[in-house]
Amino acid sequence: MNKPLRIAIAGLGTVGCGVVDMLTRNAALLSLRAGRGIVITCVSSRDKSLKRDVDVSAYAWVDDSLHMATRDDVDVVVELIGGHEGIAKDLIEVALKSGKHVITANKALLAHHGFALAKLAETNGVQLMYEASVAGGVPIIKAMREGFAGNKISAVYGILNGTCNYILTEMRETGRDFETVLVDAQEQGFAEVDPSFDVDGIDAAHKLCILSGLAFGVKLNFENLAVTGIRHITASDITYAEDLGYRIKLLGIVRCNNGKIYQSVEPCLVHEDSTMGAVEGVFNTVLVEGDGIEIGQCIGRGAGAKPTASSVVSDLVDLARGYNVPTFGVPYDALVDADWGENGSLMARFYLHLSVTDRVGVLSDVANILKLNNVSVEAMAQLGHDPENPVSITFTTHAVKQADIENAVQKIAGLPAVLARPTMLRIEEI
Repeated sequence: MNKPLRIAIAGLGTVGCGVVDMLTRNAALLSLRAGRGIVITCVSSRDKSLKRDVDVSAYAWVDDSLHMATRDDVDVVVELIGGHEGIAKDLIEVALKSGKHVITANKALLAHHGFALAKLAETNGVQLMYEASVAGGVPIIKAMREGFAGNKISAVYGILNGTCNYILTEMRETGRDFETVLVDAQEQGFAEVDPSFDVDGIDAAHKLCILSGLAFGVKLNFENLAVTGIRHITASDITYAEDLGYRIKLLGIVRCNNGKIYQSVEPCLVHEDSTMGAVEGVFNTVLVEGDGIEIGQCIGRGAGAKPTASSVVSDLVDLARGYNVPTFGVPYDALVDADWGENGSLMARFYLHLSVTDRVGVLSDVANILKLNNVSVEAMAQLGHDPENPVSITFTTHAVKQADIENAVQKIAGLPAVLARPTMLRIEEI
């Protein structure tokens, strides 16, 4: 009979307790699927006395999680502490150097140190697994690293943050503004007390960085990512987009164009009847374009104890089966420095929303700036007529160079009649 796979769990928060629960509840089934048992030998967390939803009294308690990395009765260290520096990074490095496999849900750590950790894992003959780091229970890492392995990938699009998707969905369905819906999301546990990582796009950017490395065999480069969150999206933008047949989604996008790779996280317009437009609430989705599959898409819950624990346990089952694959799909020394393209050089259609004083000449001033910056208008609508109050003007453009419309918007924002920051969103035809 095969020896059981022995694991140590560092971090007993929501996900850590979810992993303990799933391993306990489905122990017999997992043993059949893995070909051997998967057993917890020790656990660690900041507060041993904290009341938890699962019983961990049967496992050895380790006060200093770093000691897990060198124990003789541990084959795999599951890191669920979080943070891209400090104890989480130290634990993973020591574990890999000690010949222990590592499973992590830590997207920030991978985005900042993925290449170095991949090198450490592969030179020590162990696996660094991270299915839970992107899109919770959506098995997109496995899909891209294995299922789509025969494809030359040209683009990846993702709704990668459930908090943002929930907020944008609620804004559309209720007509409420961003701040009101954010408070509701916090009360329901969909948003953190400090929501900055989510609503400012950082969480999605960490995840996209990982997908970029997988898709194109490049060294992860978080610093190169252009990131824009959703704080500036208004209820009016949601309504105007819907009137045009679109929905606003925070998208993580990485694509290859003429050998250059472009990556960004930003709110975009997508068709309401597209598969991307139909993904609502706290759900995540990742769409992959490849020369074999044309389009492949995975959808599911992007966060929470059970979905994320499901991904951690799937990695454990793979390790128990003897799974062996380079961290980012190709050997670490084959990962290259990408030729990163400037997003301003991309051609696309755009949506533009202005809040202006309703007076003669405003539209002419705006139109002149657009013309001087090579921005061709496809359609325009002035919503309302009220000399005493601001009115909205919306535009959609033909395909234009992104840098040109960015320059135009900067100049338009300086017009005396423009009363608020203009909203400029790319229209993605996916």
